[in-house]
Amino acid sequence: MPTLFYDLGSPYAYLAVERAEAVLGVAPRLHPMVLGPIFALRGHGSWAHTPTRAANQREIEERAARYGLPPIRWPAEWPPNTLRPMRAVVWAERTGGRGEAFARAAFRAAFAEGADLLDLAVLTGIASCIGLPAADLAAGIEDPPIKDALRASTQEAIDLGVRGAPTILTDDGTLVFGDDRLAEAARPR
Repeated sequence: MPTLFYDLGSPYAYLAVERAEAVLGVAPRLHPMVLGPIFALRGHGSWAHTPTRAANQREIEERAARYGLPPIRWPAEWPPNTLRPMRAVVWAERTGGRGEAFARAAFRAAFAEGADLLDLAVLTGIASCIGLPAADLAAGIEDPPIKDALRASTQEAIDLGVRGAPTILTDDGTLVFGDDRLAEAARPR
């Protein structure tokens, strides 16, 4: 089964998560990570802080339309620091095996509804919608084992050579970076 590495702040990862199963022919395992340490490792950050921001946002909006996804609604504070939302994914996985459901709902909240994933009420609303005890989320994302698990998950991605989101790890161990290369990840090697 392929693995899709993602960070909830990446609109390209949103596009990939939404269509990966259709393109790959199988639902990939979603692997949470935080892009901050990866940006530090590679020596530069997100294109969202460059002069290409507006052009890239238009391209993402066009891709979403081509893919038949809802129109992109950019969160007001995009890109956010995704540490809390990514911890919420890990909490959801450890609380009820619902990390992937949480991630999918959070991506849709952010990029189809324009919700601010830094807002604890948004995160607790997502938890409630997927059947998790929302009242436990705030303490859960501050729990040291949750923090440690996200660090370990990010380090695992780094150790494998992941340098951005989305990245697919194919069944044969090949890393394929980018929403626009999902079809390449589906081809047998």
